[in-house]
Amino acid sequence: MSQELTSEQIQQALQGITVPPQPQIMVDLQMEQYMPDPDLGVIARLISQDPGLSGALLKIVNSAHYGLTNKIASIQRAVNLLGSRSVINLINAQSIKGEMSDETIVVLNRFWDTAQDVAMTSLTLAKRIGSQTVDESYALGLFHDCGVPLMLKRFPEYMNVLEDAYAKAGPDCRVVDTENRILNTNHAVVGYFTARSWRLPEHVSSAIANHHNALAIFQDDSSRNAPLKNLLAILKMAEHVCESHRVLGNQPDDYEWDSIGHLILDYVGLSGYDFENLKESIRELSAH
Repeated sequence: MSQELTSEQIQQALQGITVPPQPQIMVDLQMEQYMPDPDLGVIARLISQDPGLSGALLKIVNSAHYGLTNKIASIQRAVNLLGSRSVINLINAQSIKGEMSDETIVVLNRFWDTAQDVAMTSLTLAKRIGSQTVDESYALGLFHDCGVPLMLKRFPEYMNVLEDAYAKAGPDCRVVDTENRILNTNHAVVGYFTARSWRLPEHVSSAIANHHNALAIFQDDSSRNAPLKNLLAILKMAEHVCESHRVLGNQPDDYEWDSIGHLILDYVGLSGYDFENLKESIRELSAH
C-alpha cells in the first residue's frame, strides 16, 4: 500500500537541485489529473519522458521514507509505489517552480529532445542485444545530460561552449575537457551530483559521471568496471543513433563516436555492418 505524501513533504524532499520540466508534458499531466479517474499508466508514461520529473519522482521513492532495500531506476515502479495522490502532489509542486522565458524553452528543447530520444533508443538497444539492464539503460539515456540545463542556468553562453566541445571531441580531447578549460566544470560532473541528489542507483550515477570518458574506460580490456561498461556501451550507441552530436553539439559529424565506436562494438560483439543495420531499423521505428 502506498503511503500518501503531503505537498509539504514533497516540497521538502525536492529542496536543492531542480531540472525544469517540459511545459507541454506539464500541460498533458495537468489534463490527465483533472480526469474523473486519472490513469496511473498514462501519468507514468508522461513522467518517464521528462528528466526533471523522473528525477524528482525517483528522489522521493529512493528516500528513507520508503525504506527500499535497493534503489530503483524504474519510473513505472516508482509511480506504482507512490500512488496517484502523491504523484499528483509531486506534479503540482514541480509546476510552480517558476516560469521560463521563451528563449530558455527553445534552448532547452534541444536537451529535452535528445533525452527522450536517447532514452527510448537505449531501451530498444538494451532489448535487442539482450542486456539485463533495460530499466537502468532507459534511466541513463534520460538522465545522462541532466547537467546541461543546470550549466545553462549558471553560464548563459553555455550552449556555445558545448558546441565548441563537440567540435573538438576526439581521441585527444574529450567533450568535457573543453568545458573544464573554459568553465572549470562540466555537465557530466554536474549531472553526477544531480543524479546523487535524486538518489539514483550508484552505477547509474557513475555512468553519468563517465559518459564522456568512454575511450579510457573501453581501452581497459580487463574485466573491471563491467556494470559501467554495459551501461555506457548502450548509451554511446544510442547517442550515435540519435545524432546527439547534431542536436546538442550542432556538429555534422560524430567525432566522439569515430574514436570510440570500434571499441564499443567489439565489447558488445557487434560488427560494424550489424550495427549499421540495427541503427537503420531503430531510426525507421522512430520515424513512424
